[in-house]
Amino acid sequence: MAPASRSARPAAPAGRVAATRPRNRRQLIVEAAGRVFSKRGYHAASMEEVAAGVGITAAALYRHFPNKYALFAECADVMVDGLVTAVDEVPSDAALTELLTAITRITIAHRASGGVYRWEARYLSHGDRRRLAAKFGRLVDRVDEAVQREHPLPDERLRAVAALGAIASITMHHTSIGQRRAEELLLASALRVAASDPAKGRRGSRPVELPAPPVPRTRRAEILAAAIPLFARDGFASVTNGQIAEAVGLTPSALYRHYPGKIDILAAACLQAAGLLAQGVERSLHEVGDPHDAVVALAATYVAYSFEHTELNSVAEAEVAGLPVGLRRPLVLAQREHIAVWEQQLRLARPELDPRQARALVHAGFGVVVEAGRGLRWQDSPGHREAVTALVVSALGL
Repeated sequence: MAPASRSARPAAPAGRVAATRPRNRRQLIVEAAGRVFSKRGYHAASMEEVAAGVGITAAALYRHFPNKYALFAECADVMVDGLVTAVDEVPSDAALTELLTAITRITIAHRASGGVYRWEARYLSHGDRRRLAAKFGRLVDRVDEAVQREHPLPDERLRAVAALGAIASITMHHTSIGQRRAEELLLASALRVAASDPAKGRRGSRPVELPAPPVPRTRRAEILAAAIPLFARDGFASVTNGQIAEAVGLTPSALYRHYPGKIDILAAACLQAAGLLAQGVERSLHEVGDPHDAVVALAATYVAYSFEHTELNSVAEAEVAGLPVGLRRPLVLAQREHIAVWEQQLRLARPELDPRQARALVHAGFGVVVEAGRGLRWQDSPGHREAVTALVVSALGL
């Protein structure tokens, strides 16, 4: 028998498998990070939590990414790059259905990490945001080309961004629904949005009258009113007590006489948002008996709320996940109650829907409002409200 080579290694003991580093570890890290950033927000997420999600140490994670920002920026890129790649693989003259199918599939596949782009991208540097926006702009242009080819209207890409908003909504909620059912539901919703005419809104209908935020007559109310636009512009984590205090002419230490901490100001803002929306819904459904009319009234109310209270709504939507459990609980309950009202009325108007389908469609309507509103730069006018309401009603299949 020939002697063993000097370079040969002894065989691993029976029952023990040698540890190997997966070749796609960087991809696994990005996927885990996307889930953490989407669930907890950029500032609340930690590298240790991401590392635990991959089954490695934080030290091993830093061998791939020098800091949390570098990992965050790559997560945002991966989501948009996946969409762009999926679209580029579709022939330029393909039907709108084929194009939106590709986008829907990749979005559902990345459901758990899609929130990175939706809300957390504001924490990217200016240069990274511009680069990401350019990529997303290519995606919108491609969808708009297909929309205009099949349903030509001078709507300045509004239906394209609204259709994408309906699809992207799946990343913003946790309704349990099978992948195939979700794909069919969201694709049909997006196609209805693309085929609708937002100019044919309910013109001449009674405008929605929302309750106004309370006039800040106390120092506590003044602090809240000053903090909301700061949170909306810079993000909760980036705003300091000093900035809030300066806005109302106080010293930072004086804030504590009115709020125990900055997080309590955020909780108060979220509660105010939930209260205003609940009051608006109560008004809109007063003396409305027909389920179809009730859903349209709900859509018009949510659109009006989103345009009228843009800063407050954006803070409540983007920051609620960062609240401690105790402060978040009443807000979660208020949100569930709001969704339940929509679900009940939508199922009365469309009895063929089961509860999960109805819930997912309601969120698709919310997604239409977010993206269409952004596309219109939240410039409030009766025409914009009517157009977005018409798109929401189409998304819901009414």
